Amino acid sequence: MNAKFRLFSVKHPYTENTKELFKKAMQENVKFHYQHCPEYKTILDSKNFSPEHVIDEKRLEKLPALPTLLFKRHHLFSIPERKLPIKATSSGTRGSFSRIGLDWSSLLCGFLMVLYTAKWRKLLSFRPVNYIILGYQPNHNNQMAVMKTAFGATFFAPALHRVYALKYQNGTYQADLDSLLKKLIQFSKQKHPVRFMGFPSYTYFLLKIMQERNIFCPLPKGSKIMFGGGWKQFQAEAVEKQVLYAMIKKYLNVSEENIIEFFGAVEHPILWCDCPAHHFHVPVYARAIIRDIHTLEPLPMGEKGLVNLLTPMIKAVPVSSIMTDDIGILHSGETCSCGLRVPYLELLGRAGMKEIKTCAAGASELLKGQNL
Repeated sequence: MNAKFRLFSVKHPYTENTKELFKKAMQENVKFHYQHCPEYKTILDSKNFSPEHVIDEKRLEKLPALPTLLFKRHHLFSIPERKLPIKATSSGTRGSFSRIGLDWSSLLCGFLMVLYTAKWRKLLSFRPVNYIILGYQPNHNNQMAVMKTAFGATFFAPALHRVYALKYQNGTYQADLDSLLKKLIQFSKQKHPVRFMGFPSYTYFLLKIMQERNIFCPLPKGSKIMFGGGWKQFQAEAVEKQVLYAMIKKYLNVSEENIIEFFGAVEHPILWCDCPAHHFHVPVYARAIIRDIHTLEPLPMGEKGLVNLLTPMIKAVPVSSIMTDDIGILHSGETCSCGLRVPYLELLGRAGMKEIKTCAAGASELLKGQNL
């Protein structure tokens, strides 16, 4: 069994002392992409970086981090796209989107990761539930990862019904919160738990409608609210977590311990799940480095900068180390009340595109003229 499978077979997603195993898995992964993706090889060679340089986690800081913007401008693959069983794209809210694929080995690792993470967060249940999905209704024309993730989360417990906030009609998606509210009222009167899954923005918009109409829907015992996908184009309407949690308690009667948040990206398909104290501890399947927004040098714990995410999960696309446009801070796990001791990542928002231009420029220049 190679290092990647051994890493993703670790049953507790926040086990300590996996440094050596993670390093070996990353070395295997970087070597594979170096040998099978000419564009990736070009980038690493230009930085005088070889897969053999991955000798410890500290040296991983030197591994060139490819910006998410690069994947929106170029489609890079280490396995021919036609051979990939699963393909996914980012939401493309800024007019362009990243495209990745999952090979069979990555799918197996992803399945184990989701299984262990959902079990740790007590999301797995045999009790049937009704799902309110604050996101996209599945459609064969839609390859967005956020849609697939939301649909996948409806398998944590058997689904009696799935209703969607964004319905596919006449070739486009339309928000239909009024119909969703009618279903919510109906579900609240049944004995089965209700689970929300999707964008916090649409959850907030639904709660605002309930507030305006003075509608209260106390949900059956065992109901959960699951968030994923962020606020996207509704960042201006974003509210603090505690404001949203208070509205959920008031109008749905779901307490804070039953609110779960996920974080991820199509270029980094690792399931980051918050702990009971709502912190994103670094799972064994990934690592996070905070970098200075100007120099890109690694910053010590407690300082804010650009979030660089690493994982050896995918062989199809060279996303071993990606630079996001998120601003964040790594904190010591000792400061979290949940009991986990591994560091946790606090996300503060997004950097402007002008601020992170330096991250993308070098790699993009290297790939000009390569007919991607």
